[in-house]
Amino acid sequence: MREIILDLETTGLDIERGHRVIEIGAIEVVDKIKTGRFFHKFTNPDMEVSPGAFSVHGISNEFLKDKPKFNEVVDDFLLFIGTDKLVIHNAPFDMKFINNELLMLGRGKIEYERAIDTLLLARRKFPGSPASLDALCKRFNVSTKVRQSQGHGALIDSELLYQVYICLTEGVQSELILKRAETLSNVGANLGGKKSQVGARSFSHEDDFEQHKQFLKKIPNNIWEGA
Repeated sequence: MREIILDLETTGLDIERGHRVIEIGAIEVVDKIKTGRFFHKFTNPDMEVSPGAFSVHGISNEFLKDKPKFNEVVDDFLLFIGTDKLVIHNAPFDMKFINNELLMLGRGKIEYERAIDTLLLARRKFPGSPASLDALCKRFNVSTKVRQSQGHGALIDSELLYQVYICLTEGVQSELILKRAETLSNVGANLGGKKSQVGARSFSHEDDFEQHKQFLKKIPNNIWEGA
C-alpha cells in the first residue's frame, strides 16, 4: 500500500484573497515504511508573503524570487503522488490550496476522498485534547529539535507527520515500524546510486514495487520477508 505524507506552506490562509502555495513537501510510504523517496519544491507565487505567514514559516519574498512557478513543477508533483492516498494534517486546508493551484492551470482537482486527515484521526482517538501537529508530537514523544536547527517547513513537517501518523494508526507496533522505516530510508536514499530527490527522474509503480522488495532484502531477518 503506497501513501504520500504531504504538507504545504503558503503565502497566507485564504485563497479568496489570492493566497498561493510556496512550498510542497511530500514523502513516499509503502506499507507504512518510508522508502527514501520524496518530493520537495519551493515555488514563486507572484505575490507577497503575508506577515502572519512569514512569522510561521520564515519563507521570504526575496528567497522565493528565483524559484520556479507552480506550473513548472506541477507535472513532477502529480507524477510523484500518482493516484495514492494523501496523508495530511488538516486536509481541507492543504487540499483547498492544491486544488486552487490546479484549477488555475485548468487541471482537474484532486478528490478529497483521497485524503487521510490526521487531525480527524487524532480528534476521534483523543476527543477534547489538543490535536495540532505540535501537540501530537508532544503526546507521542516525537522530537521536534529539527525545527530548531532547520526551521519550520513543509518537508520537515512531513517527516514529523509521518511519525505521528504511525503512532496514531499502529499503536504498540509504532516503535518497531519507525525503526524499520529509518533503516529502509537510509538504504533507499543510496540504492543503486539513485538520488531520493524526485523531479529530475520519474519512477513507475513497477519501479516502486521492485525497489521496495530490494529494501526488504537488505534488512537481516526482516518481519516482512515472504509475507
